[in-house]
Amino acid sequence: MDSSHTRRDATRRKLFEAAVTLIAEQGFSSTTVDEIAERAGVAKGTVYYNFASKNVLFEELLRHGIELLATSLQTAADEVTDRGGSRIDALDAMIRAGLDFIARYPALTQLYVAELWRTNRAWQSTLMVVRQRAITVVEGVLREAVASGELSEEIDIPLTASALFGMVLVAALDWQSYQPDRSIDDVHAALSRLLQGRVTGHSA
Repeated sequence: MDSSHTRRDATRRKLFEAAVTLIAEQGFSSTTVDEIAERAGVAKGTVYYNFASKNVLFEELLRHGIELLATSLQTAADEVTDRGGSRIDALDAMIRAGLDFIARYPALTQLYVAELWRTNRAWQSTLMVVRQRAITVVEGVLREAVASGELSEEIDIPLTASALFGMVLVAALDWQSYQPDRSIDDVHAALSRLLQGRVTGHSA
């Protein structure tokens, strides 16, 4: 039973990786199930055994990817606060975790950002749900920062969380696309200075 479950998880991971890479490269409509199966190294029937359709595969792909990101962000924040760090330090750790995630899964990030601008997809509601899953993690740390007096009560928490999330996404994609020679430490340092100066209202 455990062995069968492990094999299925491994197969689904291969399908996820194959699908996200192909869709990021050539778009959702141009990507066929045959291509996904070939890239993953499995039979076409295996795709339909794991996912009812290409649309279902894509929705699960989004859910899986954003859940990984949300977990990464939360873990980074928790590790800082468990060591006695401030909530601002936790936000900074989340920025780094976001950059690490995007560097590891660039195709998924490109796909997610591209789909944000489309309004005619069947999975728009799913996209909004998975987006909120990640932003909710950031909102939680911002609320804790307000409660502890580290941030002003006047801060707009939902908008600030969205801005921080978007800042990391756009900056990371720009870094990878147009400034690949820059190190992740360099990019993180630049975003960290923005966090310290813009959100907290003072320079680091």
